[in-house]
Amino acid sequence: MSDYSTHAPQSRISTGEFTLLVALMMSIVAISIDALLPALDAIRADIAMSHPNQAQLVVSALFFGMAIGQLICGPLSDATGRKKVLNGGIALFLVGTVICYFANDINSLLFGRFVQGLGVSGPYVSAISIVRDKYSGNDMARIMSLVMMIFVMVPALAPSLGQAVLWVGSWRDIFLLYVGYALLIVVWIFCRLEETLPKPHRIPMSKKGFAAGFKEVIRNVPTVCYMICMGLFFGSFIGYLNSAQQIFQDLFKTGELFTLYFGLLAIVFGAASLVNSRLVQKWGMQHLSNSAVLGIIVSSALFLVLHLAIEVQLWMFLIYAAVLFFCFGLVFGNINAMAMEPMGHVAGIAAAIIGSVSSIMSMCIGTVIGQMYNGTLIPVTAGFFIFGCISMAILTFANTYKEKHQQQDQNAASSFD
Repeated sequence: MSDYSTHAPQSRISTGEFTLLVALMMSIVAISIDALLPALDAIRADIAMSHPNQAQLVVSALFFGMAIGQLICGPLSDATGRKKVLNGGIALFLVGTVICYFANDINSLLFGRFVQGLGVSGPYVSAISIVRDKYSGNDMARIMSLVMMIFVMVPALAPSLGQAVLWVGSWRDIFLLYVGYALLIVVWIFCRLEETLPKPHRIPMSKKGFAAGFKEVIRNVPTVCYMICMGLFFGSFIGYLNSAQQIFQDLFKTGELFTLYFGLLAIVFGAASLVNSRLVQKWGMQHLSNSAVLGIIVSSALFLVLHLAIEVQLWMFLIYAAVLFFCFGLVFGNINAMAMEPMGHVAGIAAAIIGSVSSIMSMCIGTVIGQMYNGTLIPVTAGFFIFGCISMAILTFANTYKEKHQQQDQNAASSFD
């Protein structure tokens, strides 16, 4: 089967501009979440809720919409091209933003967030597919690491932007920020980004085509394993995102400094992604991912014991969180790239299935962890430890499976020669 990255049209933008644009397309997810985090208390005060933890659902609702949307946007991008899905997704995101702006009850707000999630799935799936259209192997991992480095700068800044909006307006005005961000991306795409999926390589959207792509994904054992690991990793991470505002502002009483601490940790994530982009060519995706997962497990186990033994201070949590974020910065780009590596010929459908399944998993896991928040760090830390251990077992199995089959292929080739 052909690798479409060898057939992608000649780019009219530089690698640097391409990387920045892809990162901003993916970052529409991050800004949609993180700019709203400082406003959760304001939302609780303005909209009636049965329990304070219910405000966390504005995060989960977006991920739920995103999980559903990816199943549509992936096959659609393979059938019609990447740019149409990009533009359509952003348009739907704007519709959801308007619904949220005028919401007067929690159900309306959550519905608007769900529609926003449907919309952001377009840019998210298309961004990953565009990278896969143009790159493969360690080059893809390098680009994805650079994308992730820029990607996390948005959550580093987004809470501060949200807080700045709250100083001059209400929590509803944060949705006007989303409108401006989306329009910026639309204009940039229109002016600079070429279509990366030529018509001869498009796959007509049909039940048969989707079924074939689905079989292609689920029959690839390593891809399925990496997809599950993505769901587990991101699930524990969403558990942290759901609880972050309460951890910093309620537990540690940081007040408006919450945005500073949150942003600094996001910068650690970005630094790790930059380090990964340099090391992946030398050490490979597999080795770096295994080392990072081990770091998550060990640090979480130690912090869990510490938490049970003494009263944890803010500086202790920040050290632990910095280690976690650095390890996650090494994991995310590599795991995604390893999952997509064999899927070049069905990149859109594969990105949709991998993204949707992992998003549904992560939304469920993250929501459970978030709703378990009890004024301590135990639910979040235990989530990182438990799902880190499960992920390590799955990664070990996937890597062993790959090595075994690569050896069998080499032996078969030698016999043929």
